Amino acid sequence: MSEQPSEGPHAAGIVGVAVPHNPRARRLRSKVWNDFSKERLPDGSHVAVCHHCHKQLTASSRSGTTHLKNHLAICLSTGTRPARGRRRKLVVRRLLLRQVDQNAGPATADSTPIGYDPNAFDQETSRQDLARMIVRHGYRFSIVDDSGFRTFVTNLQPGFRIPTRESVQSDCMRIHDAARSRLRVALANLPSRVSLSADMWRSAVAGTDYLSLTCHYITDEWKLKKKILNFIQVDSASTSADITSNILEKCQEWGIEKKIVSVVLDNCLYSDEVGPELLQLLHNKFDLFHVRSCAHILNLIIQESLELVRDLTDRVRASIRYVKLSQVRFIRFQEAVKQSGLEIDPRPTFLAHDTNSNNVNNNWASLYVMLESVCRYQKAFARLFEWDPEYRAYASADDWPAVSALTECLDVLYHTMEKLPTVENPTANLYFNEICAIHLLLKEWCTNRYTVVATMATQMLEKFEQYWEVNKTVMAFASILDPRYKTKSVEYFFRVVYKDPYESKSRIDGIQASFIRLYNEYAAESAGQSKNEPVFYKGTGRAGTVAGSGLDYSSGAHNKTFSRITLSDAKRGLDQYLEETSSGQTVKSDLDLYLEEAVLRNKEGRVDEASFDVLAWWRAFSAKYPVLSLMARDILGVPVSIVPLDGDARTLNDYLSTMDPVTVEGLICAQDWLRDEDEGPKAEDGTSAASGASDLNGTHGANNVDVPILTK
Repeated sequence: MSEQPSEGPHAAGIVGVAVPHNPRARRLRSKVWNDFSKERLPDGSHVAVCHHCHKQLTASSRSGTTHLKNHLAICLSTGTRPARGRRRKLVVRRLLLRQVDQNAGPATADSTPIGYDPNAFDQETSRQDLARMIVRHGYRFSIVDDSGFRTFVTNLQPGFRIPTRESVQSDCMRIHDAARSRLRVALANLPSRVSLSADMWRSAVAGTDYLSLTCHYITDEWKLKKKILNFIQVDSASTSADITSNILEKCQEWGIEKKIVSVVLDNCLYSDEVGPELLQLLHNKFDLFHVRSCAHILNLIIQESLELVRDLTDRVRASIRYVKLSQVRFIRFQEAVKQSGLEIDPRPTFLAHDTNSNNVNNNWASLYVMLESVCRYQKAFARLFEWDPEYRAYASADDWPAVSALTECLDVLYHTMEKLPTVENPTANLYFNEICAIHLLLKEWCTNRYTVVATMATQMLEKFEQYWEVNKTVMAFASILDPRYKTKSVEYFFRVVYKDPYESKSRIDGIQASFIRLYNEYAAESAGQSKNEPVFYKGTGRAGTVAGSGLDYSSGAHNKTFSRITLSDAKRGLDQYLEETSSGQTVKSDLDLYLEEAVLRNKEGRVDEASFDVLAWWRAFSAKYPVLSLMARDILGVPVSIVPLDGDARTLNDYLSTMDPVTVEGLICAQDWLRDEDEGPKAEDGTSAASGASDLNGTHGANNVDVPILTK
């Protein structure tokens, strides 16, 4: 046989003529040997010769067969086209080999999957895979009627009977029912408590409202999770009592009514009434928290307060319209830019903004971006006001300093709000410092020398403090449970926000007292669940006791000789001795130990703001702080912020808007539940082949993401 180039880590230096493999050697069981022959070279090494291209590859006992399968897939796809019947067999074989590579796991010498049958095909399994695909990626049921889809499936597997759209819908609902059962069992077995959030969605076509209930919790592995429990249609005539009853009923169906630690109802009908009513009905031996989403509340506060300065912002919009709607005026503006010593831009960015106040009325973020881009040219607009008679009705030279001050305030709020939703599955400890800083700035802005800023800040502060009174406790608790801060953040910010020493001390003491009271509730429950209570031996005081030891050789052993005293007899008085000598010592709780230790710092002695994972820290130290870790797992999972910066109304897409409410709930919930269960095949780099699209609700952790059914 002529010498051929070879591949593989052991093939270098192969010289000579190959001889057939010894038939009495170990049997080659892998199906890849149907396309290869194993032959031995004169130097004793072995090669695998491809039947199709006659290429030699290494065939040592340690090299396995994965490289042979990879070669075969390439060889069959690029080689000479065989006859039509044989071509189809080779194509099918290539696809099967690729499936083997994906499912077989780590390769071993001459290994094949146990029970692997290249001719196996299961109609029911493939049908379920189709339904899972439709649910997971939000495809239409009618995809099964598309000619392109049918052609693709038929060529891929002629034996597959494509179901009707009605059958696909039924299959998808069965997937929902099975996933619901699994989730209900998981929630029932969850040792931690959960948080409940509710927000409203609107149908884009029918105009009907839906209430989405989401459960937030931290698993035994200290991963933050959230699951959509229900997505139910709400009648526009519903009262607060109806909404409360509906939510309570769903909680009871899931069996979590006794496990709720907090409720977030900001974007919900009658949230101000529903929240207190629901807390009263759900009340158990633990304290419950009614939380207001900080991103949602701040959005509303800023938007409402900007109405007070609308005259000024409207003049700015009018100035932009003046420049952009006429080429002659734009040339005048460019001349004013030149005279002001600014860099001339042939197309300034502020010209791209929508200047119709009606279109941006509910989006203060776009207003900030517009003001930030136009403030760079305030000198040019001031000069234009001086020598262009037609411009005199717009923003004057006196307006621009106030516009600049307003923009600086919005810049701080914008970048703070921008950070709130960027962390995937954010824990509650991330917000206390940011919100306290906003509180402090609002108080300072109230005395700003520009009336527009002071007026806006005064109204914002009034509304902000109403929100702060509701949220400060749970946010402070979460900050205390952050080992980087503990009680230090609470002490510092309360002292600078509340200038009166008596008020600041009273508020700090109130937070600490509430924290200790909640800790004691967890400690009492933990002690009640403990099965191994300490048992102390009580000495008899009879003769035979070793002085100072409490050891009584004769206790319970009257008939024993000295030589038959056991080891347990010798140690019998140890418990009593420990009790007597330790009675004056104070036993410290894990809360005392946690607070006495120094706050966590990085190697440079600073707070690690970027990479610190509070859940990973608590997972590592949960054994050291057994009671406090139970409390941390509940508090850190509270969804303090759940609405993104631009989140106003949440809207169902057109496809879902045409469906009945039961199907809508089934598809939305099933897609959310399958995200953790069905991660799909892994790529060579270990990542999921399904990753890369936008996520419906973004979880706690590196979960796979898919095209969402819902749109905003």
